[in-house]
Amino acid sequence: MISRYVKAALCSAVLLSCPVQAADYVIDTKGGHASIDFRFKHLGISWITGEFKTFEGTFTYDASNLAGASVSVKIDPASIDTNLAERDKHLRGDKRLNVAKYPESRFTSTRVVPGPDGQFSIEGNLTLHGTTRPVVILAKTVGEGDDPWGSYRAGFEGTATINSEDFGFKLPPSNLVEMYLYLEGIRQ
Repeated sequence: MISRYVKAALCSAVLLSCPVQAADYVIDTKGGHASIDFRFKHLGISWITGEFKTFEGTFTYDASNLAGASVSVKIDPASIDTNLAERDKHLRGDKRLNVAKYPESRFTSTRVVPGPDGQFSIEGNLTLHGTTRPVVILAKTVGEGDDPWGSYRAGFEGTATINSEDFGFKLPPSNLVEMYLYLEGIRQ
């Protein structure tokens, strides 16, 4: 009888001493709960805004260990949408994104650095237009919890600024593209 209690206590002690495992999430693009938006200056006068309509990805996350988080996203650059078909055709062309030659873009994190108040930096490599460069995404937790369909979700938002010239194409006058990322994932 005592040996059962001793075994139970030992098992409990081992389980409680194990670190909490980060959970894997799939970004909910099918439900429309994620977007990759951008803007860049037009003639230095106004902004062109748009989004990439087709992307998929995963992330690993544990609120108590942000440094252990990771994210991987694959983007179809041909899915660019600025709400003007002729401009989108131009942006897909060989002088800009050249989607015929470079049909896939990707971001893969290399490190997550926790900051104050749920904020953190996601360092990683962005491959765009066949060129891979380091990028830092400034991010923060939006929330997490159970959804009405029996799943658990976590959501984040982030921003990054990239220079298109670093990736081998120009978007004059400044070549700076501001990215706005809204990702909601479903725990697997």
